[in-house]
Amino acid sequence: MEQDRDQDQGRVNRYDGFAEAYAAENENSLVNASYERPAMLALAGDVAGRRILDAGCGSGPLTAALRERGAVVTGVDSSAGMLALARRRLGGDAALYDAELHDAELHEVDLRDRLPFADGAFDDVVASLVLHYLEDWGPTLAEFRRVLGPGGRLLVSVDHPFVAYTFQDPRPDYFATGSYSFDWTFGGKSVPMTFWRKSLHAMSEAFATAGFRLSVISEPQPDPAARELFPDAFRELSRTPCFLFFVVEVPLSAPGP
Repeated sequence: MEQDRDQDQGRVNRYDGFAEAYAAENENSLVNASYERPAMLALAGDVAGRRILDAGCGSGPLTAALRERGAVVTGVDSSAGMLALARRRLGGDAALYDAELHDAELHEVDLRDRLPFADGAFDDVVASLVLHYLEDWGPTLAEFRRVLGPGGRLLVSVDHPFVAYTFQDPRPDYFATGSYSFDWTFGGKSVPMTFWRKSLHAMSEAFATAGFRLSVISEPQPDPAARELFPDAFRELSRTPCFLFFVVEVPLSAPGP
């Protein structure tokens, strides 16, 4: 079973093969440009001078937005294609790193190996639509916890568990962690993707086990400015769960990792 799963993941979630097409879609789409990124930025608040790790930075749109707000941002990703696009966007002097992962072609910050940063190196970590690629969040959250100092924040967006649950027919056990797959289509090319479904309780427990304290759970509305651009899709998105957002914190009195 484990071997089958490894083989299956070896053929999916390979962002290098469609990095350009994905980045172009992500740049202006309703769910990314007018919903997920604005929500992450709103949760981040005033970031001027804060040291932020963008874990799973992709082509760099969130990194760029945080830098424009005065943050000192470092990006990591495991897709060489995505990092090339991020460097094109952010400039050759941008602090971008190829994460050392179990499978270097999977667009997931699995972090079984340590990140190349010192303990407590960052004030915030942002993980935008990353964790739902992972079956086990434990090693990744532990590494995020390590690179955050006391009072540091982890900002997370993931597929909403309600959406993940209703995606399959017949309905799976909501409380059991399980995978689901479908094809994304970019430029006429079909790309197989696999995600991991977790209950809200399992997510909350994973944060707590890693030493984080839950601060915010958010189900935001899309940016009202997108109403005229996407009238029908905007109405649907404003009525239907899509992503779930968390802010979790390292307690101020927490000992070092």
